[in-house]
Amino acid sequence: MHPNVAHVASILNERGVTGEIVVFDESMPTAAAAAARLGCDVGAIANSLIFDADGAPLLVLTSGAHRVDTGLVAGLVGASRVRRATAEFVRAHTGQPIGGVAPIGHPAPVRTLVDTWLARHPVVWAAAGHPYTIFPTTFEELLKLTDGTPADVE
Repeated sequence: MHPNVAHVASILNERGVTGEIVVFDESMPTAAAAAARLGCDVGAIANSLIFDADGAPLLVLTSGAHRVDTGLVAGLVGASRVRRATAEFVRAHTGQPIGGVAPIGHPAPVRTLVDTWLARHPVVWAAAGHPYTIFPTTFEELLKLTDGTPADVE
């Protein structure tokens, strides 16, 4: 097991999360690909997107059916500018690669917004620290795991 995935699995276990991490034989490059592989609605995929909010990391867990409105999000978090982070910025603040960023397991807490659209699905799927991994959870569990703020991000 990849060290990032083992770290995420340990945190999930400590927090009483019962969903098992699923390991694919290849990365799922899009929410649509992950949804097709899992047999679920694309809206049930919780994309973990890291943004640069005035130099600070911001994690937006958004439904795979949505695109994040960075202007709207900037207003929500009080930033003058929110932009998509570089791969280096993502790894520096999460310790995880783009495509596999988990909602947890980062070196330091990352401010998090959780797309309210995810609440429409009884099960949502989030990355587990590596592009080949994903785990089942719920909107409410994501809020608790991340100390996140529910938000409309589209």
